[in-house]
Amino acid sequence: MKDNNIVSVEQLQALIQGAESLGVESVERKDSIEDVYEWMTDLLIRLRYRFLNKKQRGIVRRYIHLYSGYTMSNVDTLIGQYKRMGKIVRAQRTQNSFERVYTREDITLLAEVANAYRHQNAKALRKVCSDMYHVYEDTRFERLQRISASHIYNLKKTPTYQNETLEYTKTKATTVDIGVRKKPFPNGKPGFLRVDSVHQGDLDKEKGVYHINLVDEVTQDEIVVCVEGISEEFLRPALEEALSSFPFNILNFHSDNGSEYINKAVARMLNKLMIEQTKSRSRRSNDNGLVEGKNAAVIRKYMGRMHIPKRHAKAINAFYREYLNPFVCFHRFCAFPEEEVLENGKIIKKYREYKTPIQKLLSLPDFEQYLRVGITAESLLSEATRQTHLQSAKKTQKAREKLFASFRK
Repeated sequence: MKDNNIVSVEQLQALIQGAESLGVESVERKDSIEDVYEWMTDLLIRLRYRFLNKKQRGIVRRYIHLYSGYTMSNVDTLIGQYKRMGKIVRAQRTQNSFERVYTREDITLLAEVANAYRHQNAKALRKVCSDMYHVYEDTRFERLQRISASHIYNLKKTPTYQNETLEYTKTKATTVDIGVRKKPFPNGKPGFLRVDSVHQGDLDKEKGVYHINLVDEVTQDEIVVCVEGISEEFLRPALEEALSSFPFNILNFHSDNGSEYINKAVARMLNKLMIEQTKSRSRRSNDNGLVEGKNAAVIRKYMGRMHIPKRHAKAINAFYREYLNPFVCFHRFCAFPEEEVLENGKIIKKYREYKTPIQKLLSLPDFEQYLRVGITAESLLSEATRQTHLQSAKKTQKAREKLFASFRK
């Protein structure tokens, strides 16, 4: 646009009114930044911007904003530069430049040393470079003799080094083909277990016991076992005992990616029992959230966080088998969520239903089809009514106190 004939603010105001009547908010200029700055400087000089009153200056600002495409804040900044310097110029970018210490020849020489030493660690390579200069008086190592170990790793990332080395590969993630990485969907069927381990801490380099927690996703039926360690020697019989303790058939075994569950021994056992094994997905913290919540609400509440030596694993397991597991299964109430879909499509969960795991199991449609052979509704109800909720809770608490007293002895 040519506006060389504009010499008054009134002419600018007419142009602004015409643009606004057409609904034009801004005009995108295709000129270079230098040309725009030159145009703005010429316009401000022609209109004697320094001597205009406040209203007139506002009109000039609106005109420059409209026909430059710049925001008002940018326009104010550029006008401020004009008022200080008498012109608007593009700021020159200044960037600190640092002298290059290690040349291409130095990097090539470092790669030669690394190849000869079969890529030993950086501290060892640094000593080689130092001795090559000081002891063997090889002047090629004049700069490398003072290189730091950390900077050796920086030079290893350069294309020159990687092209000169015999072998340079990034660390590759190992893939384990045990278990399917997905979130299981039970669709209202019991038998989909969430599994996790809880460690009872270390003290003076002595490992504490491990609690293995198995929770059914639909009924929240929970079985806890205690082992001395998470090796196959202890874990496999404990898992077999836990899986056989549920009153229904097990269809799915879901855990995190820990090696105590993602191994061939556990995979063979689950395959023999025809149980599908799945594992949590990356960056999906809620995949195993149910059992992690139970770790805090049940195991930590009853066993605490103090160190318990692994020699007590057998006594803890007896407490679980005789008291805690029956109490949790038949007498401890759990909250079950109900999903509601809002008008915007968001799903929220509300907890109105409180039942024991066995009550939840017996409320499922056609629950008999999920029960193990020899387990009936009558046998479950008989066990549930053998003692009251309060009696079971008090017995469990008393047994816990006796258990912890044995630790102190």
